[in-house]
Amino acid sequence: MSTAQLDFESTSRRLDGEYELHYHEAGHGPPLVMLHGSGPGVSGWSNFKGNLPVLAERFRTIVPDMPGFGRSGRRQYERAYPRVAADSVRFLLDQLGVERTSLLGNSMGGYAAAEFALAHPDRVERLVLMGPGGLAVSLFNPDPSEGAKRLAEFMMNPSREGMVAWVDCMVANKKVVDDELIDERLANAMQPGAIESALSIFMSLGQFPEEVPLYARADHIAAPTLITWGRDDRMLPFEQALFAFRRLPRAELHVFSRCGHWAQVERKDEFERVVIEFLTRPA
Repeated sequence: MSTAQLDFESTSRRLDGEYELHYHEAGHGPPLVMLHGSGPGVSGWSNFKGNLPVLAERFRTIVPDMPGFGRSGRRQYERAYPRVAADSVRFLLDQLGVERTSLLGNSMGGYAAAEFALAHPDRVERLVLMGPGGLAVSLFNPDPSEGAKRLAEFMMNPSREGMVAWVDCMVANKKVVDDELIDERLANAMQPGAIESALSIFMSLGQFPEEVPLYARADHIAAPTLITWGRDDRMLPFEQALFAFRRLPRAELHVFSRCGHWAQVERKDEFERVVIEFLTRPA
């Protein structure tokens, strides 16, 4: 099948066992695992469906629904969610026979990718972290951010208006948002048990705080890392990029102007070009 013809069903796969994972897979070449964020209605497909055909032309591209999201199984958490998500990546790679991979993570997915790189440094080729969580403290902006407040408002009182308000914080270019996107995200978020699952994920961060925060351990991440950020991000403000950039020992930073939290959507072509150049650059 041509990568231009990729759709949900043709790329859909399942794994059962230690984790119940749904994922998408397409393409051939060096493996690339793409980890989505944690917003309402999110899944691997909703986050990266537009990028999958392009990246699958060069990579064996694997896009899981992280535990508790999309069609992956829900569970109880006995440690902070990013650690669980990172361990689910270990399970995924083990089951697929992938010894070493590059990882691309958006927001919470970036947090999980960084945790995986710390836990399994020998299994990470390169990292791409898109507005990642956990790698900075907010020094110059209100905490919680505007986007985080609207996310909490939606979770406490789900509605179409709340979804519109939250998505508005994700993008700088309003033209990339249409009724189809809002309706899809809302339908996914309102699936039975989805809100409860997301709340348990967010609550795990407070219930099981890290002794040493991720940003204080980031200097141990050995993999070459590309950090990308939207200058106009209202979920995780751009100033956090400088904090993360300073902490990661082998990092490069690319900032997209006129862009919010969803660079893969708002600056799709440029985002894909930057990612491909970084991942295919000679060591």
